[in-house]
Amino acid sequence: MKRRQFNAFAAAAAACVAAPAALAQDRTTRILVGFPPGGSADVVARLLADRLRASLNQNVIVDNKPGAGGRVALQELRRAAPDGQTLCLTPSGALVIHPWLFANLGFDPLKDFSPISRVTVFDFAITAGPAAPAGDIKAVLEWMKANPARANFATSGAGSVPHFAGVLLSQASGVPMTHVAYRGGAPAVQDLLGGQIPLMVDTATETLEHHKAGRARILAVTGDQRTKALPEVPTLKESGINVAADAFFGLYGPAGMPADAVNRLNAAVVAVLRDPAVQERIANLGLVASFSSPADLGATQLAHYRRWEAPIKASGFKAE
Repeated sequence: MKRRQFNAFAAAAAACVAAPAALAQDRTTRILVGFPPGGSADVVARLLADRLRASLNQNVIVDNKPGAGGRVALQELRRAAPDGQTLCLTPSGALVIHPWLFANLGFDPLKDFSPISRVTVFDFAITAGPAAPAGDIKAVLEWMKANPARANFATSGAGSVPHFAGVLLSQASGVPMTHVAYRGGAPAVQDLLGGQIPLMVDTATETLEHHKAGRARILAVTGDQRTKALPEVPTLKESGINVAADAFFGLYGPAGMPADAVNRLNAAVVAVLRDPAVQERIANLGLVASFSSPADLGATQLAHYRRWEAPIKASGFKAE
């Protein structure tokens, strides 16, 4: 083969090898997030997207679809083609709490999605603002009992896991408390710090920096164990209140995704979450990196779904 012909052949062969990579870069995977930018779901999704770009060899973006406590994003996921190009990072509440509250979700949480991997697990922080008196969680609850007009707790939304964690706290402590739902964590924190409301129940992400700065006090966490980011803060059970509540972020695709596509995505997510640097960044948010197989995520979702049925029905809460 003449040298010129060889060079032309080599260039053509290189182009053929490069073509799939270039094609992959043209493909874009969207990770839907059902909340505005800046919250814990958005931050985790962006961290995941950033690391998945390299492992999947394609563009990965976060697409915020806020509304209805995360249900808008899940409704869009349900309508998406099962080609692995549209995913959703969702907190568990929309899949395990909302089905007991809303007659028309716009999706079937057990049939309309393909579980890919759990991404984080987390519990919730009980945070006191300047309107609450000094002291531990029991002292604040005693004050609320003596001041029923001020016995309010905030969360980032009605029908959320923090909402019902607060309901469980009220029931277990025997202190009637009124839930005040906000449209997101930021406005709830603003009123907590401003003294309009004495107590907030939400992810530690929302109030962790304010706790560290002394503007608010995280009195207890709702998990079975203390949170790594808050080793000095007791659990509710350690405080003598028999309440535990936790949740998770999971990555899902539409129903009907081929098994090889699900497994490929699962392997990529697991590789990301094994990275100590990623684990540390997630821990700094007050969350715990936690991967799983697709089957384990499905089983965890079902267990949480069944766990919340009795407390929700006993609360008497009716979604509007």
